[in-house]
Amino acid sequence: MDSLVNRRTIRKYAQKEISEDLLDEILTAGCRSSNTGNMQVYSIIVTRDQEMKNALAPLHFNQRMATEAPVMLTFCADFNRFNKWCSYRDAEPGHDNFLSFVTAAIDAVIAAQTVCVAAESKGLGICYLGTVTYMAHKIIDILKLPGGVVPVATITMGWPDENPVQPDRLPLEAIVHREVYHDYTRSDIDRFYREKEKRSDSLKFIEENKRTTLAQVFTDVRYKKTDNVYFSGTLLQVLKDQGFMNQ
Repeated sequence: MDSLVNRRTIRKYAQKEISEDLLDEILTAGCRSSNTGNMQVYSIIVTRDQEMKNALAPLHFNQRMATEAPVMLTFCADFNRFNKWCSYRDAEPGHDNFLSFVTAAIDAVIAAQTVCVAAESKGLGICYLGTVTYMAHKIIDILKLPGGVVPVATITMGWPDENPVQPDRLPLEAIVHREVYHDYTRSDIDRFYREKEKRSDSLKFIEENKRTTLAQVFTDVRYKKTDNVYFSGTLLQVLKDQGFMNQ
């Protein structure tokens, strides 16, 4: 519990390798995670080679973690393996549809988070790269992913070389609903977001981006509608190309 409650995202890593035995132990724990129908419709691509990291880095917006971390893990929604098993056993798979992608994506993300918890329990640090679905089409090319396979999450992993301030989180009552969903009033929103908006780093974001509220930083700068619409179209095309939108 202490590890979970006190965790921090690590973006700076010591120049120290992760042994194959330790990595396999962590991945084994990840592959014990919950999944849909025990199909395990996900795959994990391990990247250690520096040239491969350099090739992937621009697709992760050249965040330094992509090249400096000893290990990068790309978690993929993967019905390719399961479909082949079905075909080789005289069973007709029916997973060329959007629901199947969502199923596999959920499995992949559950496995990713389990790997993160396992890694942090061993003293390692991790960082999610939030760029995977933006650049999925190009990641597919570099990692040579066949049809039925789509990257959905990437983490970097290594021995921490920093101890950053723990990021803020909304209070529990802002997230948890008892029995049924209780919609938010204006006063609820004001109360739940007050501390986030008053933080010195939030005020700095507002000033640097020449906005008047923190919400505007998110809507006008960090996650713009034009970008959301563009990358939504890109991802939908990826799903079509990879065989998840045939029906």
